[in-house]
Amino acid sequence: LWSQSIPCLLLTIPPSPALSGKAYVREKVCQEYKMLGKENFRTLTIIANSRKYSNGTFEEIGHLVREIVSLAETCCADGADPSCYDTGSTALSAKSCSADSPFPAHPGTAECCAQEGLERKLCLAALRHPPQPLPRYLQPSDKELCRAFRQDPREFADRFLYEYSSSYSQAPLPVLLGSTRTFLSMVSTCCISPAPTACFLKEKLERKTLSLLTLTSNRICTRFSAYGKDKVSFSYLASLAQKVPSASFEDLLPLAEGAAEVSSQCCDSVAEDCMQKKLLEHTAKVCTALSARDGRFADCCKGKNLMENHFCILVMPPAPAPELPEASEPTSKELCGKEGALHATRSLFELARRHPSLPDAVLAKLFDSSEKLRGECCSSKDPSACLDSKRKRVEAELLPFLEKAGQLCEQYNKLPFLEFKKRLRDSLTQAEPEASPAHLEQLLEQRVSFASTCCLPDAPPLLCASKV
Repeated sequence: LWSQSIPCLLLTIPPSPALSGKAYVREKVCQEYKMLGKENFRTLTIIANSRKYSNGTFEEIGHLVREIVSLAETCCADGADPSCYDTGSTALSAKSCSADSPFPAHPGTAECCAQEGLERKLCLAALRHPPQPLPRYLQPSDKELCRAFRQDPREFADRFLYEYSSSYSQAPLPVLLGSTRTFLSMVSTCCISPAPTACFLKEKLERKTLSLLTLTSNRICTRFSAYGKDKVSFSYLASLAQKVPSASFEDLLPLAEGAAEVSSQCCDSVAEDCMQKKLLEHTAKVCTALSARDGRFADCCKGKNLMENHFCILVMPPAPAPELPEASEPTSKELCGKEGALHATRSLFELARRHPSLPDAVLAKLFDSSEKLRGECCSSKDPSACLDSKRKRVEAELLPFLEKAGQLCEQYNKLPFLEFKKRLRDSLTQAEPEASPAHLEQLLEQRVSFASTCCLPDAPPLLCASKV
């Protein structure tokens, strides 16, 4: 479908109305356009803009792609006026700022449009929609795929590229490229095959690793963009602590830091195999470190396909709550010392392993609170008194909440859905006997919505942070 090389255009310069008008940018764009050819350039522009504006409609992305491709086609032709590109990209940014702009809407557009010239273009180029809370792309049946493909192959490919790329907008570009390329190749091969069913079965098996990589890397990079490196490291540490509560902080911290390193190196990388290579190396380390310690890890790590092993570990439910002695609280001297962040993380690790059902969103909030607490108290006149008073208040307010959140997720993960809902309704009725039926129903729906979205291993971080 298109060449393996990833053009620098679509990464170093976001292909948006804001393409800068400087000569070197034109050179770069034209080099890519000529190297790829019009069709491959167009395909990549659809993918890059669908990722960037993941809430945009198919029609809005289509408008943008037509303008960008037309600009490249006109201004990269032999003998084109050197100022053609600058003039065209300026006109594009003006169109973005018009009241009836056909391009994807973005809350930050007005601020950008208040600026002029290059500043406006650069501001527009930096705009990006937040990721979809959950991938919305649902693969149709083989028959439906072939029907749509035969009806209009180009429209089918465009719509698929848009839907898939906006759904998995946080997956690294090389991963998305590989995934969409092999999918469209599968459809075009199998829909003209004399035995389509057998063909699809074979092709899907061959695509399995790449499909898992797309799903997993989208999840990893969504969390990384929401949390940043330190919080991602803690999130992974807490998840491992809940799955193997017998493992020590010293065993698990290097694995958590390794996972955060994979995210920071590969989520924005244009190296073709960065995510796959680093993720598989990381999975091998996790398997080596934890297989002998826990039978469930040993089972997940048995397979020859490391990508499947990684996915198995990712969706593994937490272990039952272990019998552990009470953890000691770090002193104010430790928390405010050079290794304060490490002591705070260790304290939260101890909490996570003792409350295996606490969801990631709650633990992430605790991480933020812990950072804030250290920031406020360690710079005060009496750090020790400050930490003690705040700690007492936190314990009084927070512990009952942690208990409830843990119980809610434990029941959700253990019981069939209807049984979970029935028990939750009964416990709410007991807890609030005076409440009206409408209020009880509202509370029930709120908790069910939280549990069904945020008690899962792949819970969307931003959405669940707002639900906490």
